[in-house]
This record gives sequence, structure tokens and C-alpha cells, in this order.
Amino acid sequence: MSKSWMVRAERDGRLFDAFKEKSAVAIGWNEVGDLSNVKTRKAISDLVTATWPETKLQSVAMVAGQLHRFVNEIDVGDMVVTYNPSRRVYMIGEIAGPYRYDTLVDPEDAQVRPVHWQGEVSRDLLSVESRNSLGAISTLFRISNDVAAELKKAMVSGQPVKPEAVATTDATEDDLFKSMESRAHEFIKDKVNALAWDDMQELVAGLLRSLGYKTRVSDAGPDRGKDIVASPDGFGFESPRIVVEVKHRKGTMGAPDVRSFLGGRHPQDKGLYVSTGGFTREARYEAERANIPLALMDLDDLVKSLLEQYGKLDLEAQQLVPLKRIFVPAWT
Repeated sequence: MSKSWMVRAERDGRLFDAFKEKSAVAIGWNEVGDLSNVKTRKAISDLVTATWPETKLQSVAMVAGQLHRFVNEIDVGDMVVTYNPSRRVYMIGEIAGPYRYDTLVDPEDAQVRPVHWQGEVSRDLLSVESRNSLGAISTLFRISNDVAAELKKAMVSGQPVKPEAVATTDATEDDLFKSMESRAHEFIKDKVNALAWDDMQELVAGLLRSLGYKTRVSDAGPDRGKDIVASPDGFGFESPRIVVEVKHRKGTMGAPDVRSFLGGRHPQDKGLYVSTGGFTREARYEAERANIPLALMDLDDLVKSLLEQYGKLDLEAQQLVPLKRIFVPAWT
């Protein structure tokens, strides 16, 4: 019976596009070398210990366990899933071949399995239970049959579906608090993403006010490329004058969208382009070569800024995304 796996595309999903383009998934720990002929968890554990002799036993067990699964337990035909937190989509595929040691995907992640990618699923289509189960922070973990079935149904139908049971993951106890933080972050992103467009605009304006700027928010209708203008005086006469475009939709913004935004700017302007659907790689390249300073902010960046500034937000902005601070024992 085939199994189902989550393979993280590195921190913040930085390898998501590479996974897609190279038809593969990959993990790191390159220093242990090629594991093609290493068939047992004990042998991999010995290699990990020899490579990093000062590593704690629990960490050795974690690394060895994930490498062993990736090399020896994942089979051709198994379902594999990875996640893009910027676009909030899961990419689903099937393992297409055996393990190999290869820097094709990324120089830092040379443990590779080829994949035939089949499609993507928006996080919004999944039940709360499945979202929670997929939030473990481990690089690699097994996905339950129920969640795998829900992902497949959502990919085919494009409609929300509910699993028959709540799934669990195999995250270690060491991951407990980091996992809680990661899952909370994703659920806050869900809340922010559910805002109406005008509320999203007000939230971005509130973030700018928390940084000391005064803001003018455009009325609904044609805005000629600016939804918010932020400046020290509130009118845009004093520098810096920050012009903000807010796009609250599922689709990613491409290079033409960025060029269109830049076309209406003055030389002294600073630009901020917010897209909850994320940006293409070409859009980010366009922003890097812009003739004015331009920052791109996707949903992940927006929520990170929200959490950093939450205590400084005015009441109007806080009410858009009410959050409660929870204290937990420090993990030492």
C-alpha cells in the first residue's frame, strides 16, 4: 500500500519553485554524503554521529530518522506533498524514482527524490483538522491516509472537502513549542486572508501607522496604482512618501503588474506592493531592478509584520485581526 509524505521546501518555502521546475523534492544534511548504499537507520545514525560528533543523541536520532525515511522508506509511487507559505498552496505529486545524491535542485539540499507533480491545492480548501496536521515543522513526516485523501479530492474537485478523521503527525517532543508557533502563524494567516479587500487595505494602513506614519486610504474605485499614501505629515509632502498598492486575491502578481505600479511613481516615491496571492519570481526580479526603492509583501510577510507590530497597532487595526497573547513554559 502506497504511503503519503510531506517534504518541506526549506524555510519559508524557498525551494518550492525549484521542486516544481526540477520535478523533485530534496533535503539537506549534505555532509553525510551519498547514502545510496546505506540501508539501515543505524548505519545512517553512525554517519551522522561521525559527521557531527558533538551533536546530542536526540538530535542525531531526529536527523538519522528523517534521512532513513527519505532514502529507504519512501517508495516509488508514494504520494508526496510540499507547501508554499507565500501562496498558501500545497503541491501534490508522486515519487517517480529512487534516491540519488545530486545538487540539481539546490547546492545545500543534495538528498534528492524525483517527483511527478500532479497539481496544487489551496490551503483554504482543507478542513481545520487537516491544516493542523500539516503544520508540523519537521522537514519530512508521514501524512495520514485521511488527510492524503482530502488533499487528492480537493485537487480534483477544487472544492472544500472534509476528512473522515482527524490526523496526527510524528513530530518529536522537541518540536512541540516550535510546532505550536508554526501552526498559530498559519491560522493567523487564515484569519488575515479571510478579510474583505477594504479591511485588508485598512490593516496595511494600520501597520504603517504603527511605524510612525500618517496614512491616506483611497476610496473604492480607480486608484491609478495607489491604495494608500503614507508619509510623516499625512499629505505626502514630507519625505519619505510611501505609495502602497494592495492586491487581495488568490492569483500571484507578475512582472507586468509590478511594472504597471512603477509606471505611475515619482522619483522621490518609495513603493510597497502587497499581494496576498504572492508574487512570481519574475515579479521579484522586476522589483529588484526598479528605479525607486520597492518592497514586495506577500501574505507571509504581512503576518510577520503584523505580529512584530501588534502591540503598537491602534485599536481600529487590532480589531480587524483580534489576537490573544498566550504564555507557555520556555523550552530549555
